[in-house]
Amino acid sequence: MATHIFSCSSILAKPTTKTIHYKSILFPNTTRPHGNKLVPSSSSGFAVGATSVAVDGRTSSANPSKSLPFRVGHGFDLHRLEPGYPLIIGGINIPHERGCEAHSDGDVLLHCIVDAILGALGLPDIGQLFPDSDPKWKGAASSVFIKEAVRLMHEAGYEIGNLDATLILQRPKLSPHKEAIKTNLSELLGADPSVLNLKAKTHEKVDSLGENRSIAAHTVVLLMRK
Repeated sequence: MATHIFSCSSILAKPTTKTIHYKSILFPNTTRPHGNKLVPSSSSGFAVGATSVAVDGRTSSANPSKSLPFRVGHGFDLHRLEPGYPLIIGGINIPHERGCEAHSDGDVLLHCIVDAILGALGLPDIGQLFPDSDPKWKGAASSVFIKEAVRLMHEAGYEIGNLDATLILQRPKLSPHKEAIKTNLSELLGADPSVLNLKAKTHEKVDSLGENRSIAAHTVVLLMRK
């Protein structure tokens, strides 16, 4: 009787190693002015593309690892209404017995739009770029802030896709002033009026907004790569 002996060799599977590379959206490359040169700074900053922006005296820049075809930003602002101040909305002086108490001209709509654009670009908000602790912004026209936000937007390679804004106030009625506001926004933003939408809502006499003690605005903006 023949005996067959089988030799079984074990087969060991080699573990495979898979390397996954993650790319961060922003690579900080913060700089600050020093004479005529830019020297590295340890302070962090925010920017998009080749965009640079000064925050508290420092200039910050960064390059995204990925170019996005569009960016979305949201802005919100609220101001207290007090007698003795002009009521300026979207750069238009609106007749009213109260106006926005603020360090600058208190334009709640333009402030809101600035924050929406800066938010879409991933940059610091309006309070960081134009702090109310800086006397040079005392009584400043908010068109200055809009122009800087638009400059940063173009420098980053984007333009307005469309903008939708909602103002919340009990009084006055904005219907008679909407077209003037939209025309001014179109000029400030360099955008066709057809991509700008402006709505106004009351607050049904609820809280400070409904009691005509304050005014607020929301804005959503879509930025498209040029």
